[in-house]
Amino acid sequence: MKKWLPVFILLFLQMLYAAEIMPVRIHYQGGGDWYGNKTIWKNILTRAHRELALATGKREVAYKISDPEFIQYPLAYISGHGNIHFSDTEVGILRRWMISGGFLWADDDYGMDKSFRREMKKVFPELRFVELPFSHPIYHTVYDFKKGLPKIHEHAGGPPKGLALVYHGRVVCFYSFNTDISDGCEDAGIHDDPPALREAALRMAVNILYFALTNK
Repeated sequence: MKKWLPVFILLFLQMLYAAEIMPVRIHYQGGGDWYGNKTIWKNILTRAHRELALATGKREVAYKISDPEFIQYPLAYISGHGNIHFSDTEVGILRRWMISGGFLWADDDYGMDKSFRREMKKVFPELRFVELPFSHPIYHTVYDFKKGLPKIHEHAGGPPKGLALVYHGRVVCFYSFNTDISDGCEDAGIHDDPPALREAALRMAVNILYFALTNK
């Protein structure tokens, strides 16, 4: 059930992001399909515009971390099935961006886990991923998820996990592991997910977007 959002929070977001809200998809090297899940952001942003009255773009943009445009965006998204690799330059840029207010959402598309954890260890060698409790605000910002992440795809079996890197008390990266929220946000018919799972995925994605924008 959607929670009531105070008007002043919505006004704050509109003032903070005078331009349209758009995430940046990370175009990484290494052989993984960084470009997958092509329809998810138009659906997430459409839902956020409708439910939260936020000025959102039509879809995401895509840049390499080393592109000068990358750091202009408050939320970055990364997913894929294969190898993820960041150059030394990208590692430095990503760390500076994240500790300066940037938020990274990584969605496990099955096959990226090992390389993603390896690369993030380069970015934050002093941190480790921790599982967020079901009481964490990311599960309750707009919609309530009393049991944490919804399970969209079977993947490796077992429950999904909402993992995070926390830097000086602030979540700088949220890693939705073993569920595939992104696939559930795709256009109907692409993965043949039932309507209830697609709705759960979209709601969770809106929660993540809202949390990213307000988690400063």
